[in-house]
Amino acid sequence: MTATLVSSEVSGLKLLARGKVRDIYDLGDRLLLVATDRLSAFDHVLPTPVPDKGCILTQMSAFWFKRTAHLCPNHLVSADFKDVLAALPSNVSLDPATMEGRVMLVRKAERFDIECVVRGYLAGSGWREYQEAGRVCGHALPPGLKEAAKLPQPIFTPSTKAEKGHDENIPLEEAARLVGSEAAREIERLSLALYRFATAAMEPRGLILADTKFEFGLLDGKIIAIDEMVTPDSSRFWDAQAYRPGRSPENFDKQFVRDYLNRAGWDKNSPPPPLPPEVVEGTARRYREAFRRIES
Repeated sequence: MTATLVSSEVSGLKLLARGKVRDIYDLGDRLLLVATDRLSAFDHVLPTPVPDKGCILTQMSAFWFKRTAHLCPNHLVSADFKDVLAALPSNVSLDPATMEGRVMLVRKAERFDIECVVRGYLAGSGWREYQEAGRVCGHALPPGLKEAAKLPQPIFTPSTKAEKGHDENIPLEEAARLVGSEAAREIERLSLALYRFATAAMEPRGLILADTKFEFGLLDGKIIAIDEMVTPDSSRFWDAQAYRPGRSPENFDKQFVRDYLNRAGWDKNSPPPPLPPEVVEGTARRYREAFRRIES
């Protein structure tokens, strides 16, 4: 993997945006995505990076984009460092020591401003909503389900995409209002198809895909998958062998960090605290293990 990267600077390219994790550069009809080692939790970027994280996110996304293109076209052009270098203007260079493995060349699309979450298990905000109302994003669920229970079938639970503050779960009707009825129906269909494909692919690798988030955009009149796909940042990965409903599952994602921050008593409004070395290493180890299993 490459050296730890908190923030990128690519001389000669226009920086379009710095997201919570990715720095985005303009290449005309394409974009250069640089996945840094920044880590976000509870809508805050934490002050402590996680080594190898950006490379893992990039390589895992490329893995899934390539394997799901038959189900849904996507924005990936290449995550191969040589291909990316060849596509850059002659006056632009990238330092392999910090950039190799974490950059992705993608096609530019018009983003749909909703988060497309699919849940196969009851966790996170879905579990909290179920406890309060017996449903999740308008989906009525059987009574008496335990935390982490497997749902009768995967459900599409979109949310708002907030630039600041919290994303809010919304019913499909609200998603249709935001992106249009036809687009909402197609996004739901694609999200469920991608989730089912990834779930089936991860099962023999001893992983449960509890839930995951997709993003979509419009390119040449067609809906395509963008951003990232089935990574430890955008998903909950659970160890299948240790899984038991009603118990906190062994995870290979950033839930380990969320749990630490909850134990530390952070109020989630003030600047987040730095992560201790054992939490950084524990997070990095979980991300690496998820990558190892999926790539194997």
